[in-house]
Amino acid sequence: MSDPYFQSLFAERIGGANYGKGTEIYKFEKIKRAKRKALAEHPERKLVDFGIGENDEMAPESIRAVMAREINQPVNRGYADNGVAEFKEAAARLMKRRFGVELDPATEVNHCIGSKTALAMLPAAFINPGDVTLMTVPGYPVAGTHTKYYGGEVHRLPLLAENGFLPDLDSIPADIVKRAKLLVLNYPNSPTGRVATRDFYARVIDFAKKNAIVVVQDAAHIFLTYEGEPLSFLSVPGAKDVGVEVHSLSKGYHMIGWRMGWVCGNAKIVQAFADIKDNSDSGQFIAIQKAAAAALDDDKITQQVRTKYERRLRKLVDVLSRCGFDCKVPGGTYFLYTRSPKGIAGGPQFATAEAASQYLITEHSICTVPWDDAGPFLRFSVTYEAPDEKSEDALMAETEKRLKQIQPVF
Repeated sequence: MSDPYFQSLFAERIGGANYGKGTEIYKFEKIKRAKRKALAEHPERKLVDFGIGENDEMAPESIRAVMAREINQPVNRGYADNGVAEFKEAAARLMKRRFGVELDPATEVNHCIGSKTALAMLPAAFINPGDVTLMTVPGYPVAGTHTKYYGGEVHRLPLLAENGFLPDLDSIPADIVKRAKLLVLNYPNSPTGRVATRDFYARVIDFAKKNAIVVVQDAAHIFLTYEGEPLSFLSVPGAKDVGVEVHSLSKGYHMIGWRMGWVCGNAKIVQAFADIKDNSDSGQFIAIQKAAAAALDDDKITQQVRTKYERRLRKLVDVLSRCGFDCKVPGGTYFLYTRSPKGIAGGPQFATAEAASQYLITEHSICTVPWDDAGPFLRFSVTYEAPDEKSEDALMAETEKRLKQIQPVF
């Protein structure tokens, strides 16, 4: 079958004339295929799925009740554009109440249709061809993908265990620093689970000021902090001078799929984001914004979410530790990032975390996500579906049974 006439018209940023012809398979597609294979070949064996990266509960009933009410209000039917005052004000109240950060809701806060869209749009405000975005790896690639779309480059900062999963800013070559415009951070970090410190953020602020770089801190997991109190980048003196923080209601409020978040911080950067956004979407449905505002005013929600996932992480750490893994409860997120086994006693050896992950899925129906960007690591997520603690304990027991049978070697 011949190519369609427009095959040669695809933009180079997505592959140009070769778009759709590549054979490389995305990591998560490989996992999906391996899961289907395991289910087909072993229907009698329950899939123990630690690969899911989204909350396993619906949003709280109180928030769904607000949504049900607001969805029937005629005043909410129109375009939201850059957001309604109720949501921005609720976000500003939360930032003051939880982090001590003073924000003007009219100029220093803007909503986004989930944090993903914010991370996709912010490079449009800064990146010209040849400019550089500094990004930590492993991590969420969206800001880097859009940097490349605009002709920019991505410089990867590996998060190494020996550096406490913090980027080594001093290691960046001088010519890269000179061309860098954005530094994208993510703390609590996905997938490593590391939380940032005030000292680290202070060093980031000094680095940004010295080198004229804008900081974008992705705080999607901020309310899943177990090591001390949640820390906002903007609570550190000077942060608002150099950047913005991106927040989401997905993780901390069980609002996966609602697509609600906000960008806050430096007023000029927030304005630039709003201008890009105004030419990209027409705002999130107003009823969702008002329900989200109600969620932001209820601190019990994030406390309950945090308690649940910390409990699950502690159970998982206990199980994996008894099976030979060297791991501990992370500082934050609902992910456990731990070194991948090198092989199985008397069995196959693994050159990469991906090889180990594929073996665990296909041969033992244990699903994890591999990361090989900064050494071979596996990511276990505790967002598996289990309606109560008894079900959690049963799943942990089954996981321990299977892992002890295969005896991973480290």
